[in-house]
Amino acid sequence: MSESDIPHLPAPPRAKGPVNIVVMGVAGSGKTTIGMMLAGKLGYVYAEGDEFHTQANRDKQASGLPLDDADRQPWLEAIRDWMRAENAVGHSTVVSCSALKRKYRDTLRENGARTVFAHVAPPKDLNAERMEKRRGHFMNPSLLSNQYATLERLEDDELGFVVDNPGTPEEVFVETYTRLADL
Repeated sequence: MSESDIPHLPAPPRAKGPVNIVVMGVAGSGKTTIGMMLAGKLGYVYAEGDEFHTQANRDKQASGLPLDDADRQPWLEAIRDWMRAENAVGHSTVVSCSALKRKYRDTLRENGARTVFAHVAPPKDLNAERMEKRRGHFMNPSLLSNQYATLERLEDDELGFVVDNPGTPEEVFVETYTRLADL
């Protein structure tokens, strides 16, 4: 996608100091696509949360075994530490990360800066279809039902919102970007 494919949108208000945007959701929801689009439009540093997984976590998921909290904690801490390091040099960040449970999001929030969660949540059938078509990713599509079972929706005291738009990536991006401006 090029800049010309994204409609002209005003920049969201800038916070004082760095901001972290976590684009969250189950596997196949479009987190990476939306996260990269947001980072590009906002000029923030981007990271794909999957890059922080250990090889053991990747192997476990590839074999169809879900990660447990003990597997996820060092991964979440690595993402949090990356955000903290980027914030320390004045950079705002966007990271795509499932962030399925409240306690996972609590770990990510321990970075010292304002953190916003954008939950990309397409309909389950669309999500499953995407997972089946996806190639070259270590996540076994059979784990999608486990991710839905693990998912805890954002609570009222968490800064963020849900985007359940089943449209094109561009439409989901526009809704997400617009919602960020409301925060």
